[in-house]
Amino acid sequence: MARRPTTVELDEDLLNAARTEAAQTGRSESEVIEAALRGHFDQRRPSVVDQVWSRNAGDPLAEDEGLALAYEELKAMREERAEADRGTS
Repeated sequence: MARRPTTVELDEDLLNAARTEAAQTGRSESEVIEAALRGHFDQRRPSVVDQVWSRNAGDPLAEDEGLALAYEELKAMREERAEADRGTS
C-alpha cells in the first residue's frame, strides 16, 4: 500500500491525545492516527454475518465461496490480533 504525506487540521486536544498514545505505545503519531481511521472505517463496513445474510437472501453461497469468506474473516481477525499485540508490546 502506497503511503503519501498529507496535511490536516485537527482539534488540539485530539492531536495531543494522539501524541500521548504514540509516546506510550512506542508508535509514531502517523501510526496512531492511521489505526484510528482504520478502526473507524472498519466499523462502518458490513459485518461478515451481514455479508453472508445478504448474499444468501436471493442466491445462496456455494461451498467454495463460503470457505473463501470464512478464510478472509479468519485472516482479518489474525491481523487485528497481531496489530493489537504489537500495540501492547
